[in-house]
Amino acid sequence: MFKTLLDTLTTDFRIVFDRDPAARNWLEVLFCYPGIQALFFHRFAHLLYRLNLPFIPRLISHIGRFLTGIEIHPGATIGKGVFIDHGMGVVIGETAIIGDYALIYQGVTLGGTGKELGKRHPTLGENVIVGAGAKVLGNITLGNNVRIGAGSVVLRDVPSDCTVVGIPGRIVYRAGERVDPLDHGRLPDSEAQVIRALVDRIEGLEQQVQSLQELRQPTPDYALAHSLAATSLAAAHLALAPSLADHRAQDKIIEQFLDGAGI
Repeated sequence: MFKTLLDTLTTDFRIVFDRDPAARNWLEVLFCYPGIQALFFHRFAHLLYRLNLPFIPRLISHIGRFLTGIEIHPGATIGKGVFIDHGMGVVIGETAIIGDYALIYQGVTLGGTGKELGKRHPTLGENVIVGAGAKVLGNITLGNNVRIGAGSVVLRDVPSDCTVVGIPGRIVYRAGERVDPLDHGRLPDSEAQVIRALVDRIEGLEQQVQSLQELRQPTPDYALAHSLAATSLAAAHLALAPSLADHRAQDKIIEQFLDGAGI
């Protein structure tokens, strides 16, 4: 058991140099990285927690929180190679499960949604990345290689190999494109896409209303009025035909946004 703990701590220490370009030497990482310090406290507290030792595991967790600003309940299960970058304000609940090689930024909450008993915190798969300030709440499961955008709120299960952004979190598929774990700026903006689609739809409706108003303008010459009306109707029909496909595409974007695009 102690050998396994030592191997896990070694992996936690080494992963810092792979994930953080600012890590320069082992002394700096050991004494100046609260994420690795919080994990050291937690590994020891979790070991005592599994032995059903009262009070002491929570006290160790509380000391770790005081020194690092990272609160991890001793009951949480955390895999090897997990890196908590900066870490201030991170909260990880009692029944949370974090898979190997996860990357968690500052301000992340892996919490519950109520006072229910039993499993009430999230389960994260391997290689999951949770952006700064994101909230993952409830007894939900995030698959392997999932990426949660900064500031997102995730309340439902997420399948593997997906990117989630927004409030509430919505899946955005990135087929065929590799997302850099540190490149938060390349996350797509689903809200902006929906707003753009709605604005385009409003502009189209305004044009149609204007065309109908022009048809109702009184004209002294009945024959001329009839001719103008026929011409306007034909033009409106031609203008409307190519826009139907655009409307269907816009409707699909809006529908996916409203139903959570799969989550």
